[in-house]
Amino acid sequence: SFEQFCINLTNEKLQQHFNQHVFKMEQEEYTKEEIDWSYIEFVDNQDVLDLIEKKPGGVIALLDEACMFPRSTHETFAEKLYQTLKDNKRFSKPKLSRTDFTINHYAGDVSKIHFGLRSYINH
Repeated sequence: SFEQFCINLTNEKLQQHFNQHVFKMEQEEYTKEEIDWSYIEFVDNQDVLDLIEKKPGGVIALLDEACMFPRSTHETFAEKLYQTLKDNKRFSKPKLSRTDFTINHYAGDVSKIHFGLRSYINH
């Protein structure tokens, strides 16, 4: 659902905030202060945030664009996603669906059932 998609986006944003402050900034500070430490490897999820939020080709921008056209359906929206994001390693189309999509979040793959586009048009 769209609501679950928003929850997942929020989790991605929180994870990025955590990464930024705990890993990136602290390790930069250690380097600046010449503190002896070992680099901590972490997964940077900026590519997932770009997939979802980037303008003009992210999921939200494409949803916004679809909502501007009165004849848009979840099928036409899904097709636009598949065309635009087909080369993104964090995005995939489930084999047995014409409208669902999967995003590989930092915590694993999450399949999205189409958003029911009609309910978002003109809102």
